[in-house]
Amino acid sequence: MLIRSKANAMPWPRVLMSTALFLALFGPAGHALAQEPAAGGKIYAVVHVDVLPPNTPAGTKLLQQYVLDSRKDKGAVRIEAYVQIGRENHFSVVEVWQSQQAFDAHEAAGHTRKFREAIQPMLGSPFDERLHQILE
Repeated sequence: MLIRSKANAMPWPRVLMSTALFLALFGPAGHALAQEPAAGGKIYAVVHVDVLPPNTPAGTKLLQQYVLDSRKDKGAVRIEAYVQIGRENHFSVVEVWQSQQAFDAHEAAGHTRKFREAIQPMLGSPFDERLHQILE
């Protein structure tokens, strides 16, 4: 499932957009960020995927299948893909994993590697993947 999000009129740097999207999805979380992921703590991944416009339909289908496959991975809490309104070739994927181990297993999974290999030639820019944890 792709969820459409409306872009702000004022262009924010990508990191601020990631933070705003993250907070909108998961709410305020706390006051201080730990330096290392807490043992057994959830991992939140925000990935920006930009495909070249001629590849938008194929890229959309690949992302939709990736989300469906990833939701079946052990330790997956929540996986969603968003498409930016007015820029149909710009996507954000938000993933929540039970632990670092679950995230690492997902990264090594065959369907993840297959997705990245298939979408790589369609990209207009490199993946922008950022890992997060809850502020506590």
